Amino acid sequence: MTSKIKINDLNLFYDDKQALHDINVTVKEKQVLSLIGPSGCGKSSFLRCINRMNDRVEGIRIKGKVMIDNLDIYDRAVDVVSLRARVGMVFQKPNPFPKSIYDNVAYGPKIHQQCATKGDMDHVVEKSLRRAGLWEEVKDRLDHAGTGLSGGQQQRLCIARAIAVNPEIILMDEPCSALDPIATAKVEELIDELREKYTIIIVTHNLQQAARVSQQTAFFHMGRLVEAGETGEIFTNPTDERTQGYITGRFG
Repeated sequence: MTSKIKINDLNLFYDDKQALHDINVTVKEKQVLSLIGPSGCGKSSFLRCINRMNDRVEGIRIKGKVMIDNLDIYDRAVDVVSLRARVGMVFQKPNPFPKSIYDNVAYGPKIHQQCATKGDMDHVVEKSLRRAGLWEEVKDRLDHAGTGLSGGQQQRLCIARAIAVNPEIILMDEPCSALDPIATAKVEELIDELREKYTIIIVTHNLQQAARVSQQTAFFHMGRLVEAGETGEIFTNPTDERTQGYITGRFG
């Protein structure tokens, strides 16, 4: 299976504090990688390195390489706007824009000038909402505010917004932590469907969720990647006692 993302010797500093230490990991194409570990262990900081969201934080320094296909995304020649079109992001708390459902999904394609006509845009909006499993629920009220949807629907709207620009990678930072069990099940089902087209990295505190949705799992502890591998192996036969301790609930 082809590698989509390769990370070599990644170190991240916030001023004098080192948040990530020598991270090396490969993410396979069209697979889901779950990032697990205690709070504050570097999972979200790591995730934000992959679309350069950390660029916005003052005093940040990054050493090492993040390669998507054969592109070093920290190369000075890389255009960050086009990078973020390739790497979509879904946050912990659903954050639809204060716009209509239609305009939420159309926002990215408009900015990146991906649609020549209104008909093209209509097609993209419908296709994205269908992929996010939301079309049947909202097709008769596309002009209503996205913020008026339920929490689970808002999160699926945010996923539709992320995929509307046709990215290759989707980053998800605890996308279900603010949702009820029914909405969570829908998002998990959606992640499984999206994997046919996208490479997905998800941060989750829910170990059962990691076991359900991912093919690969990486365990972080105190800013270090302790181990990474096939999800079944990590959960049933981890090589490091810290992983074993976290999975069995002895700490974290």
